[in-house]
Order: sequence, then structure tokens, then C-alpha cells
Amino acid sequence: MEDTEFFDICEKEQTAATPFLEQEKDDDESVTDQFWNVANQPKEHKIGEESEDDKIKSKDASEGVGKDSDSSRESQERHMNNGNNNNKTMKYADRVQILNLRRNLNQLDNIAKEKDLTIAKAREELCACQLQIEMLTKERACTETKIEEEKEAGNTAAVFRLQAMHRRLCDELGNEKDLESKIALMLKENVYEMWQIEIDQGKFGSLREQLEQDEEELERQYKERAEQRIQKEKTATRLAQRKQQVGKKKETEAWEAYERRHQKVVEDAHRNHEKAVQFLKRSMSRIRQKKAKEELKTQEHMEKRMQAVLSLKNNITSNRETLRTLQVRDKAKALEAKKQEMKMSGAILAEGGDVTKEIFLHKQRVELERQKQEFTEQQKSRKIEIVARIFQEEAYVEKQRKHQARAEAPRSQGKLQDSLRWRIKTWQYIENACEDPAAAVLQKSWRTPSACSLVDDKSSSVVDFSEQALQDTIHENDDEEASQTLAEPEFTGLWSQECNLYKMPKDETDPKPLGASKMERKIFTQNLEKLRSGIIHKQVVSGHEFKGCPFYSKPSLIHFKDFDVGKTYKKKIILINASYSVNFCKLVGVSEHLKDFINIHFDPPGQMSAGMSCEVVVTFKPMINEVLEGKVTFLAQNGSFSIPLKCTTKRCVLALDKELIDFGTHVVGDTISRTIILTNSGALGTRFKLQTSAGDNGTCTTVKSSLERMVSPALDGITSEEKASSSLVESSIYENKEQVSPVHTEEVTLHTSLPESQKTESNLGSSHIELSQDALITEADLEAENAQSPAEPLPEEPPIEITLGKVTEGEIGPFSSIKLQIIFTPSIPGDVRAEFEITFDNPNCKPLHFCVIGISVDVPVWVPNPNVDLKICMYDRLYQDCIVIRSRAKAALRLKFEVCKELSNHMELLPKTGYIQAQSSFSVQLKFLPRHSLPEDAGKYFDTETRVLEVPMTIMIADKTKPIEFIVHAIVTTSDLEISPVEVNFGYCTIYEAVQTTITLTNKSILPQEFGFVGLPEFVEIQPSDGFGILLPLESLNLDIIFKANKAKEYSFELTCKSEINRQFKLSCKAVGVHPPLELSHSLVKFAATALNDVSTATLYVINAHVSLNRFTHAVPRIGKGEIAPVGPTSFEFLVPEDSPVTIMPSVGTVLPGKKCLIQVYFRPVLSEQLIREEAVQMLCSADAQRTMLKKIRESEMQKRKDETVAGKKNGKKPSFAAFRQPLRVRNSKQAAASSGFEPPKPEEIKTNSEEYIAAQYSLIRNFTGKFERYIIPCFVASGDIDEKRRSENLKYSPYNTLYLELHCPAVAPSVVVTSENGKNIINFGEVAVGHRIIKRITIQNISQEQLALGFSILNPNGPFLLISPVGTLEPGENQFLFISFCPNESKLFFETLDIRSIKATLTLSIIGHGVAPSIACSVEGEVLDMGYVIAKEKVTSTFRIQNTSTLPLRYSIKLESLSQTRDKEQQKLPFFITSPPGRTDFVGTQNYSGLSVFNIFPVEGVIEPGKSQDFTVTFSPDHESLYYSDCLKVVLFGKEIARVIWLKGAARNHMMFVEGGDPLDVPMESLAITSPMSEEAAKGELEETAKSLLLSLEYIQAETSGTPVVRELKIGAIRTAQFASKKNVEFSLDSLPLLQQKGFTIEPVKGTVDRGQVKCISVSWVPPADFDVS
Repeated sequence: MEDTEFFDICEKEQTAATPFLEQEKDDDESVTDQFWNVANQPKEHKIGEESEDDKIKSKDASEGVGKDSDSSRESQERHMNNGNNNNKTMKYADRVQILNLRRNLNQLDNIAKEKDLTIAKAREELCACQLQIEMLTKERACTETKIEEEKEAGNTAAVFRLQAMHRRLCDELGNEKDLESKIALMLKENVYEMWQIEIDQGKFGSLREQLEQDEEELERQYKERAEQRIQKEKTATRLAQRKQQVGKKKETEAWEAYERRHQKVVEDAHRNHEKAVQFLKRSMSRIRQKKAKEELKTQEHMEKRMQAVLSLKNNITSNRETLRTLQVRDKAKALEAKKQEMKMSGAILAEGGDVTKEIFLHKQRVELERQKQEFTEQQKSRKIEIVARIFQEEAYVEKQRKHQARAEAPRSQGKLQDSLRWRIKTWQYIENACEDPAAAVLQKSWRTPSACSLVDDKSSSVVDFSEQALQDTIHENDDEEASQTLAEPEFTGLWSQECNLYKMPKDETDPKPLGASKMERKIFTQNLEKLRSGIIHKQVVSGHEFKGCPFYSKPSLIHFKDFDVGKTYKKKIILINASYSVNFCKLVGVSEHLKDFINIHFDPPGQMSAGMSCEVVVTFKPMINEVLEGKVTFLAQNGSFSIPLKCTTKRCVLALDKELIDFGTHVVGDTISRTIILTNSGALGTRFKLQTSAGDNGTCTTVKSSLERMVSPALDGITSEEKASSSLVESSIYENKEQVSPVHTEEVTLHTSLPESQKTESNLGSSHIELSQDALITEADLEAENAQSPAEPLPEEPPIEITLGKVTEGEIGPFSSIKLQIIFTPSIPGDVRAEFEITFDNPNCKPLHFCVIGISVDVPVWVPNPNVDLKICMYDRLYQDCIVIRSRAKAALRLKFEVCKELSNHMELLPKTGYIQAQSSFSVQLKFLPRHSLPEDAGKYFDTETRVLEVPMTIMIADKTKPIEFIVHAIVTTSDLEISPVEVNFGYCTIYEAVQTTITLTNKSILPQEFGFVGLPEFVEIQPSDGFGILLPLESLNLDIIFKANKAKEYSFELTCKSEINRQFKLSCKAVGVHPPLELSHSLVKFAATALNDVSTATLYVINAHVSLNRFTHAVPRIGKGEIAPVGPTSFEFLVPEDSPVTIMPSVGTVLPGKKCLIQVYFRPVLSEQLIREEAVQMLCSADAQRTMLKKIRESEMQKRKDETVAGKKNGKKPSFAAFRQPLRVRNSKQAAASSGFEPPKPEEIKTNSEEYIAAQYSLIRNFTGKFERYIIPCFVASGDIDEKRRSENLKYSPYNTLYLELHCPAVAPSVVVTSENGKNIINFGEVAVGHRIIKRITIQNISQEQLALGFSILNPNGPFLLISPVGTLEPGENQFLFISFCPNESKLFFETLDIRSIKATLTLSIIGHGVAPSIACSVEGEVLDMGYVIAKEKVTSTFRIQNTSTLPLRYSIKLESLSQTRDKEQQKLPFFITSPPGRTDFVGTQNYSGLSVFNIFPVEGVIEPGKSQDFTVTFSPDHESLYYSDCLKVVLFGKEIARVIWLKGAARNHMMFVEGGDPLDVPMESLAITSPMSEEAAKGELEETAKSLLLSLEYIQAETSGTPVVRELKIGAIRTAQFASKKNVEFSLDSLPLLQQKGFTIEPVKGTVDRGQVKCISVSWVPPADFDVS
């Protein structure tokens, strides 16, 4: 165990001593190194069971510690003696010794603690071992007793079993005794070591005390030094504070000074501002006055323009009349000319001549005369134009001269002192600067266009010129007036009197073209555009507009080469119509400076079809010997185009066929000749002269071998592809050589020995580029090198090795070439270089330069390939190459091949010695076998970073002192393949699944290597490519190792990876095979592509095949080599992840042995709520952005209309407020929303039932592109029945028996979606009354690209839902309607699903409806609403209330039985008192004579909301007296159900008083009453009659004792009416009372009063008198 506590203490002590140790680190650095070497020695101790070697090591370590402690003690004693004699501050070495001693003592203490712990553990183990021995002894004795008993019993099987147990106990007892002896021995040794450690600790007792004193002294010194440092820091802090205070004081003073200056400046500025405001107000008032005057002038000018327009209109009318007259005149002339032609033809025929010929000649003469006349007129007009231009230029020059004179005059006058004059001139300047440019333009004269200008272009040009000249004179006057205005300030407060004079702008000083005014330019541009619009138009064919040049020319450039002055040259070009259709071509002209030399003959061919061509002849007659360039311009129907024209003079075009002559390598004494060709490809000859460049004599210079090694790889790497670029770069270098290095004209080249195969011009040219740029050595460098190496002095007069041939000068003619000879005679070994120059007499020809190089060697043998590249080589692989050696000698030479001694074990040249024949070649075999010791053996020849090997090889020639060297290059790399990790543990794997792990195979080589895993076991698979492949250099490849256990056991195996060179790399693997008690029928379920909100189902089984524990007959469930699982019910549980679209039913269950359980897996893909909420937020943001954009567009439109309105006001037009009143209102209504800003809600704030959520869900479904998800569902297995353990505790399970179910779940977009109600798939009818039917329309759409045939699931035929109109097919993008009805038959919640099936997917609609039974509560108690008594022909009202006690709105209607349509049929039946028992069933009684209803109800129909109530008013209005007014009121809900029946009842009297009670004396049916006609008097008498007869029946039951009187009541009431308002009450009385009393009747009260609207009861009792005869 590593001693961590000791190192922690050392680190703390070292950290505490660091500030002081750093001070003396330089003095005692060696002591510090010694301390760290001692401190970093690792100490390890092991506790517990140790081997003999470990014990010896521990003992040695303790002894070593003791020795270290002894040495430390001796040094400490010396230190104590020195410390007692010297009380000064401890040195660095003393402190180090103290720390070292403390470390050793702490280490000794830690070892003692460890030994204590080891001894304690050993004693505990010894006790445990002794207890185990006692227990085993007892068990053995018990077993022996049992054996005897079983022997006596004759149980042989038990005896054998007990004997085996006895043997096992004996073995264990023997092992325990051996272990006891070992532990006792180890304990004894540890105790002995502990004693030694305690002795050592006793020896260091005095040292500990002294060490504590030294540590206290050291701590005291540390504190003193810390106090000294703190004191120094305080002193420095006080000084810094003083400096800071002084700085703050200076800063404060500077700030106060700045504030004073700033205040003064502000005051001055304020005063100047007040003065400026005064002057500015005056100036602005004058400017306003001037603007008012200008507006008046503008109005006058507009009136003049209007008059001019009217005059123009009149002129146009007159011109039209003139044109008509001219046309008539032309017709008359043409008729007369025809008559004359007829006369002429007749005369010619009379003379006998040729009529056609004579008439043709006559026409030609007439045409010639006309052309002459036109030419004369044209010459006159051009002369006039030229004269006008001359006058204009003279006037412009005069104007410039006057302007300059005026500008120089103020400078000589000096400063003006009069402030009033300055103010006046400044005012003039402000007026000119602030002048309205539009008004200035209107004030200028302008030319009105006329029809004549379009008819005759020549006359219009003269008029334009005259008007331009007039404008120029006007501008001259304006400029003269403006030049007199100086840019002077109005007052001297803001500007200095030293004003800058006004400078004329550049556009005013430049000569202006004709029509210099802006109005003229504008009119000219408009006329030009009108003219072009009439000539040029776009060409559009088949909807494609032609763009580009309408005509192509052959050749594309008119080039007159090498012309002579005075000669005439002609060229013919062909113009081809390249446009889409018919086109025209018109010659415009040539460039202005070529008109005197170029003449063009072009006959316009008229209309030209696409692809047709015409010819143009260009004639060139040069007058001057100069290069001319220009263009010929043509005009086509769709635009102008031009052909470039170029005329070049004769010239010399001189060039060399090469700029570098490479003689190659030659032996000293040879003579070699080369030629260079000078070519003149121009038409002008010249004289040339060939000479050497200044300062170059063709001598040889050499450079050190280091530069040679530096440049030679660059020369070797140059390929033949760089020939052209190298020659160009070389020529540029030679041309700029004098500019780059004007002093040093001689260049030093490098001695490079190249093979003849690579001695090409491109290679050496490229090498010269490298030398001239990077490896040039100046003369000073050469002198320094020569001074350092006096052994190799340069010759004073080197011989000339490169010379010229016979031809060095002469004449070269046009289009000719001359060969020039260069001779190379090598005399000194080395590189030779010479530069030559060819000069020409023609000053326009630049001198040509070329370079000559050569190599002279004194050794006749060379290696064509001095750099042997072995490319990339691997360790322990043999590589061979053939090296060719060539000889220039004329005799055979003996060669000896040597390899440097560092690489003699790795590289070899065969043969060692050989002979090369004269002027032939010799081959040497190179063998290279790099070993792993190459980096150490090669030394300087091998670069460990780049792994590049450069080995020099030597060829020794007999009788030659100079050897031949060549270099062997190679990149040495390893062939290792690294496998990471080096060991793979697959863990526990069931036999029903495969475990996959990933390893990384890395190629450590810089070469690609093939690899392959060979000899794989049958339960291992490596992918990809079955473990075979190629690794690129330094590439890492991830490989998947798939392990599938075939049975339950422990696996330990190795995988072998072989490389292409048959190297093997091992990978150790471990795994434990598990056979679970249960198995799945399918471990992989692949669902079909399922649409969103659709459901796919898969079925599988959980099988329990474990029925026996016999492992010999079949494989039994177990974990590795563990115990076999018990046979019995086994439970399982599928753990489905949350928020997954997968459902497993059942997820928990128990399977009996030999049985299986059905499992159904449902996959229903849905969109996640978070995704829908985010989409909703995004849609809200986009909608807000769209609203903001629309708002900005409206605001911009409103601003535009507002600007137009303001402009209309300025023009005197009234603004039309109706045009923008409504948009302005819209803008104002939305200003609050815009000012508040839109803050998008958080996704969590979007509710699932909100419109935003539903719209986002619908949008995502329509735009869904598909998704594939893979789920792995674990299935935990445990032995036992889950039902038995459900209430008590969970079953124990092993995680290694877990089964895994892999699900592949592809989700696709639905082919059919619901588009109505924001795409909801739930059809909610809500609450519907029982028996009532509601129909809903659902819109479905086919969002796929195919036609779909739809099918529908069957709804419950006995249910309330019904699909009315199914749809058969849906076209792509088509919408169709589905109608579903809901008619509940009972009060409950109904739910059904309707599946809309197609080939691709199924759309499920959830249909929900709630049937509710309507219920009401009525305020009428019972079934009768009695309206009471009322005076006939009056009315009375009563109110009752109906309340809706259900949860849905109720649509009601009130119906009266008397108004029923079946009333007439019912009246035809017999009355109820005849056909029915005494109970009354007919509710309709007496009706009014007028035909109007007796009872009226309001309101008759309406809707009562849930929980609300409705008041109904019943009006009773009888028109005659009757006691039997009645009717039946029915409350009908939804037009079908009768919810309540109320009997309306009332009576009518003609008088206020009424008596009720007793038995009826008439029938209630008024139609059956006997009525006789009465006169009016009789009717009046009946009305006057006040008494009515009543029948009161009393039944008395005789009892044995005295009987109880029979009592009945009569009610007397008074009707409340408005007829007798003065009467408050009515009196009543009963007559003939004595007679009634005699018969046993008693009436109480006899008389009284009744208030109106009240009823009083009269009690009538009867007791039979004594003389009453019952019979």
C-alpha cells in the first residue's frame, strides 16, 4: 500500500517552506536535488496474506528506512552541534536536513502503524481460523456418529453421502490447520519486525525532541521574516498613497482649470449665438421676400408656357394643313411626271430607240443632279455649324479669361475693412446659394419642339445650334453677375474677414456641350429617347426576349497589319443576323479620329431573316505611320452594335527559342557545341549584336556542400509539367536582375550533379529560379569563405570555358531566323554559368538575354540517379533497389562500394567491388532491412520526428582520391496495429440476444495495411466486412464485436487480428452466458409504416420451457455455472419507457412451466406536446410578423396618400378625405397594439385544448415527413407467482436474466386527414336531449399523391351514432363530407370509434355524445291553475315560472288544448259525463262566444338556458257568465315531449258577489244546456235577479249514541273589479232561517260583509230532528 499520508505531510511542509526555499535555491541547488531524490522514493507495504517475497521486501524496506534514519540521525547530530555553536539564521541546507529528518521520522511512524494493523489483522485471522477448526472438528465428529448410525440402519446411499462429506471435512480441516500454522508464523515475524521498529523509534527519541526545537526555531524565523515583509509592504503602501493623493490633487486642479476655460467658451458661444440669431432672422426675412417675388415670376412664366403650348397646338394644326397641301402637290407632280414619261416613251418609240434604256439613263441623270444639290446643301450646313462652333469656343475662352481675371482681382486688393460691404456681398452669396433650382430652370429660355424638327433633321440641327449659342450668351451674363458676388459673411461675429474666395466648380469650368442648360439637356434626352423608341424596340419571340449583339461579324476584329503609308488596303467582313427573327442593319459610322483614313462601303440589304448575312467592305488608306484603334458602329432594329477596328504599323518581333542552354555534365577537356535560334516574326528587319553581359566572364565558382544538399532536393522534385512556367519566371528574373542587384552582377551557382535523364531545360530553369531567389551568394560572402578556407583559393585569371561561335552580329530580316553557336570547353571541375545579351539597332526592340550553364567534372564516373528513394519502408522487411553507375572514361575502372558504419547492420551494397567498362554502365544491388534498433544506430542520419532516413553512400574509384557520393532516402515506419481496449468484457449475455461492443483498431504506420480477424469462434461476429479491411495511414477504425452466447457458461477466448505481413495481434475477451427461465417467441418486432394517430398491433408469446432440472437431457436455465433456476411459475414484467408510443398488454404476468402467455404490442405514433407547443409559438410569431408587415404597408400607403394630399393642397386642389379616411381609422385602431409590442408566449403556456394548439397540431400533421424510432424494452424475469407476492413484497429477480424486446417503429404522415374543426379527430356532439337527433358534417381530405379507396368500420347498430353518407374514393387533394348523426335513447355518455380505412393507413375518429333527459320545475303546485272569479267581459292575469333543471338548453313551446288541430274531431265524441265515470277527463270547458280564446299565454315559445328560469303570464278574459271556463296547457320540449300539463280553470259572473259550494244543478257542457229565447226585458229582469238556487246535500249517519251533526261549507266572495270602485265591501244575509232551523239546519253566520277580492265561509250543519223519518 502506497504511503499517502507521508507524502501529504511532505507536501504541506514543502508548501510552507516554499517562500524561503526560493531565496537560497541558487546557492544550494545540489542539496535541493538530493532532497527531492530522497523524497520521491516509492515505499510500498502490503497487509494481509503476503508471499515470502513480499515479506522479504517489506523487511528490506524497514531495514532501509532504519539505515536512512541512522544516516539522518548522524547528520542531525552534526546539525545540532553546529546549531549550539551558532545561533544565527539557519541556512538552506539546514532547513532541508530538518525536512528530511521529519520525513523519515513520519515514515517510520507510519510503518509502525501499519505493522500494528497487520498484527491485529493477523491475530483476528488466527482467531477465525481456530474457530473454523473447532467447528469443522465438531462437524467431523457429528458426521462420524451419523455414519455409524446409518451403517447400523443399512442406508448405503446415506453412508456414501456422509463419507464424502467426512472426506471433505477432513480436507477442509487439514487446510485450515495449514493456514493456522502459516498465520501463526506470519504473526510471529510481524511481531518481531514490530519490536525492531519500536527499538528504532526509541533510538530517535532525542532526535524528535531536538527536531521539535529546531522546527519551533524555524517557525519563529519564518514569523520574523513575515513581519519584516509586512513592515516593508506597509511602508510601500504609505508611499503609494502619498503619490495617489498628489496625483488626485493635480487632477483636481487641472479639472478646475478646464471648467473655467469651458465656462468662458460657453459664455462666448452664447453671446455669439445671440448675435447670429439676430442677423439670421433678418436674412431669413429677406430670403422669404425674395422667394415670394420668385413665385410671382414663376406664375408669370407658367402663363407664358401655357400660351406657348396653345401656339404650338395652332402651329401643329397649320402644319397638318401644309402637309396635306404638300401631299396633294406631290401627287400632282407625280402624275405630271408620269405623263411626261409617257410622252417621252412615245417620242423615243417614234424615233425607233430603246425606251427602257433611255428612261433609265434619264432617271440616273435626274438622281445625280439631286445628289449634287443635296451635297451642296450639306456642305453649306456643315460650314455654318463649324463657324458656329468656332464662335462658341471663342466666346467660351473669352468667358474663362474674364472669370480668371475677376478671380485674381480680389486677391490683389487685400482685405476689405468696411463691414457693411462684407454684409452686402454675403447676402448676395446667400441669395445665390439658396436660389430654387426649379425656378431657375423655368426662367431659362427653352425651345418648343415642332413637327418640322421631326421632318427635317438638318434644319433642326441649325436651329438647335442657334438656341445653344443664345443659351451660352445668357449663361455668360449670369456667370458675370455671379462672379461679382463674393462669398463674404454678413457679420464678422461668426466668420473671419479672411474669407475663402468662391471657386468655380469643375462642371462649370469644363466646356459644356451643346445645349448646356438643364432644360435643354432634358429636352434633348427626351427627344432622343422618343427617336430611339421609334427605331429600337425589343425583340420577343415565343415569350423569349433577345438579349445580346444582334449581328455577329466574321472576322470579329478588323485588323490592318503592317501597313505602309500611302497604300490602300481593303477588307471584307460578313455580318450574320444572330437574332431570333427578321432584323435590319444600318451603318452609323466609324470613330471620329478614323474618318480621314477609313472608308466603308455598305449597301443595306433590307430585311434579313435569322441566320442570313451581308457583306461590308472596309477601305483603309493610311496617311500617318501610327497605330490606330477605333470601331465601326451599326444600328439594328433592337439596338446598336460595333465592330472593333485596329491598324498596326510594321515592327520587329524578336524572340529566342530558349532562354537557358544546359550543356549538362562533361569531363574536363571535352568540347561541346550548342545552338540558339533568334527569330523575327515581325515585318521589319533590324541589326543585332551578340555579346556577354557586363561582369560575366563564364568562369566557374563553387559553393559548400551544405548548400548543395539544400538545393538538390528542390532540383530533383521539379517535374516536366513546370517547363513553361519555369521559362517565363526565368525570363522575368533576368529582366529585373539589374534592378534587384545593381552592385553585384556576378551570381554564384551551386554545384549540382544531376543525371542526364533530368538535364532538361525546364529543370535547370527552375533550379536557377531557386538559386537566384534563395541561394545567391554575394562577392563579400565569397571573400569571407575564401579567407576561412585558404586551402582552396580561386585562380586569379580563370580560363574562359563558354565562348561564342563565328556569328556574333549581323542583319536579321523580316519573318526570318538566325542560328547562333555557343561552345563549352570545360577546364576546371565545377559549375559554369554565363549570361549573354543580344542588342538591336532598332530602339523599339529591347535586348534579349539568355543564360548558359554547364558542369565540368574530373571524375569520369557518375550516378544518373544520385538520390535513391526507397519510399516508405517497414521494420523487419527487406527492400531492394538497383543502382546504375555510368562511366565516361575510355578505359575500364575498378569500383569499391562502401556503406557508412552506422548503418552496416541495416543496409548492404552487393557486390562490394566491381569493374565498369569504358563508356558503359554497371548495376549495384542495394538491400535494406531496417531493424527496430535503427533509430539508435543511425544517429544523425535518422530524424526521429519525421522518421526520414538519409544515408550517404560512397563509390571509391581506383587511382582517384575524390569519391562519388549518392544518397539513399527512406521513410521508416512501424507495422504495428493497436487495438483499444486490450481486453473486452462482454459481461452477462443471454442466449437469446447478442451483445455488441466497439473496439478501435489504429494503424500506427504511415502505410496502408490490410487486416483481418481470423479463426473466429462460432459465437463471435465482427462487423463491418466480417472483420476484414484496409487501414489508411494513421487511421483509426471502429469495429463492432458481436457476441452471442450459445449456452450458459463462462467464456474466455482470444481474437486474432493478422496484418498483410502476417503479424498477429491478440485481443482478450471474457463473457458469461446466461440461460433465462423464460424466452420470447420474437425478440425483434418490425411494425409496418404507421400513420400518425393510427395503431399497429403485433403479437408475441412469453414461453416458460423450463420443466425439468435434469441438465444432462437438455439445457437448463442458469447464470454461467451458477445454480439452476427452480421449476415452477415464473413472472415477468415489461418496463416500457415513459412518453413512448408503445403499449404492451399485459406488461406483467406469470407463466406456468410448459405454458406460454400471449403478449400484444401496440404502436400508436403521436406528436409530442412540446413539439406542438413550439410550433404553436412559431405560428403565433409568424402571424404577428405578417400583421406587422401589413400594418407597415398600410402606414406607407397612408403616408403616400398624405403626401399626395399635401401636394394637391400646394397645387390648389382640395384633398379628398374620403379616399383615406377609412385606412386612417384602421391605423389609429392598431396603434395601441403596435406600441405595446408582441411578446410570444412560452411553450408551457399553450393549453392543449386551445385553438393555437390544435392549429399547430394540424400543421405538423400535414407537413410530417416521417420518422423512424427504435426502442429496446427490457423484460425482467423472477421466479414465483406475481399474484401471490403482490400484497406482501416484490419478487427477487436477477438483472442477468433480463430479456430484451427490440421494436422498430416507423411513423409516416397520414394519407387522410380531417380538415374541419382545425383538424380534430374527436367529434363531440356535446349534450343532446334524449330522443333528439343532431347531424354533424366532417370534412376529410386526401393529402397523398394517390387515389384512395376508403372503407369504414361498422358502428353499433343499436347505438345512437349513425354514418349517413360514406365516401367511396378520394382523389389526391380532394375534400369530401361525412355526415354522422347522434340520437340518444337514454341519459348517459356514449362513445364509439369510426375507422376510415385506406390502403396506406387508418384514420380513427372518436365520436362522443352525451344523452341528457330534459327536466323542468314548475311553480304551479299540483295540476290546476285556478284563475278565480272575474266579472264577465273583464280580464285577470296570473304568472307562473318554469325553471330548467337539466344541463342543456331547452327549446319549449306552450300549447292550449282548445287551440289543438284535433279539437274538432274530439268534439264529435260523446261527452265525458256520459261515457266516463265521474272523474273528469276533458279539460276544455266553456269558451267565449266571440271565438277568441278564453286563456292567453305569453311567451308561447323560446329557449331556457341551463339553470335559468322563464316567467309565463296567463290572461283570463271571459265574455259571458259561466262557472265552467277551463282549458289544458301543455309545455312541449323540442316539439315532441310533453314535459308538464296544467289545467287552467276560471269562472265569470255578471255581479260582484258569488256563492260557490253545494252540488251542481246543471251540466258543465254549455252546449247541452237548455236555453230558450228570451226577450230583452226578460233578460234584464234576469240580470236584476239577485237570488240563485243552490243544492246542498247532507248525509247523516245514525250512531248508537248521540250523532255528530253533518257540516258543509258555502263560500261567499266578492270579485275585485274596477266597476264599483267606491264600494270597499259587500254585505250578505240569509233569509228563511226559521224554516231551516225547524228542519235541523244550523247556519253560521247569517249575515256579514265581504271585502273585494276576499272569500268568507258559511258553515251549514244538520242534525235530523227527532220526528225525522229516515224511511
